[in-house]
Amino acid sequence: MSRPLTPLALTVLRMLCDQPMHPYEMQQRIRDHAYDKAVKITHGALYHSVERLAAGGLIEPLETSREGRRPERTTYAVTDAGRDAAQIRLADLLRDPVEEFPLFGTGLAFVNLLPEDEVARHLRSRAVALEAALAGHQTAHDSLRKQGLDRYKLLDQEWMIARVRGELEFVRGVVDDLEAGRLTWKDDEVQIRCHPRPRPRHGDKGDS
Repeated sequence: MSRPLTPLALTVLRMLCDQPMHPYEMQQRIRDHAYDKAVKITHGALYHSVERLAAGGLIEPLETSREGRRPERTTYAVTDAGRDAAQIRLADLLRDPVEEFPLFGTGLAFVNLLPEDEVARHLRSRAVALEAALAGHQTAHDSLRKQGLDRYKLLDQEWMIARVRGELEFVRGVVDDLEAGRLTWKDDEVQIRCHPRPRPRHGDKGDS
């Protein structure tokens, strides 16, 4: 496969490095190990990724079986080429920082399109959502630890918890600065054009 392995393809190879399995077993393992917290996974995308890996020679079918009226299930195993490709891709992900463009950063870049009080209101809502997400990630992490999973298997969740906690602290800080007047763009030209101050009506104080 000439293109770099996708996160989902790497997930499939990682699971098959443990043991051969069919896609339905992969779905169960994804749920059991919370891989879907680190990788975006859908039913259709998983099967498509398995097909592409097989076509590229990184995994191979071992056997096809059927239970009752259920559809046939093909069990796959990782090949030596697949194991090598997974190790190379993992090394890349760990070693090389990749410039990403999160949507929140886009919103912050253009924050002066909205009035300060409206931005503060939206960020307070974001903080509430982040608090809920942080609690959810922490609960999932603690549950898996209680089940006996080793820490190295949960480093992705530790990173997620740290990332969400850091974003939450940042958002709270921005809201505090907005409310205290330490952060302002009232006199910004874009803000003035987007939200012009209302003109005094005839007879108002200050009319000539």
